[in-house]
Amino acid sequence: MLFSTDGWTSCALGHQHWGRAGAAGLFLHRDGAAGPEVLLQQRALWSHHGGTWGTPGGALHAGEEPHVGALREVREELGLGPEDVVLGDRSVDDHGGWAYTTVLARPARPIEPGDLRLDGESDGAAWLPLDGLHAVPLHPGLAASLERLRVLIEGPATRRGRRPHA
Repeated sequence: MLFSTDGWTSCALGHQHWGRAGAAGLFLHRDGAAGPEVLLQQRALWSHHGGTWGTPGGALHAGEEPHVGALREVREELGLGPEDVVLGDRSVDDHGGWAYTTVLARPARPIEPGDLRLDGESDGAAWLPLDGLHAVPLHPGLAASLERLRVLIEGPATRRGRRPHA
């Protein structure tokens, strides 16, 4: 049986993190006309790092696998179910004693922000161009992981928005 591990904890780097058993989020991406786009939520102003854009995600329950937690969080925060996405690679940001797992996914069907069911943790959601994320205030954890995630989405040959010549 899973139980909530909501609460603050410290990692080996001396940072404070939400989720005593770690945390996970879903990084949903699709092909856009000008390159990859990602579905991000704007965090509610009352929340930690409120007003920033990030992945739907949150604290893992004790014993919960990161992909299961990421799917639970995306259902709670955006109303998407496991049938709406196809899971892909994972990226772990390990801080020593605490980790955030980003689970990459692609839509299994067309998903538009206006069709999402946002909860009180989100002030909005939008498909944003991967190459344009510098134009919005990103959640610090996502900002720190962005280059690693970009390689997983685009591959090493397409770094910094440059596509290889055919």
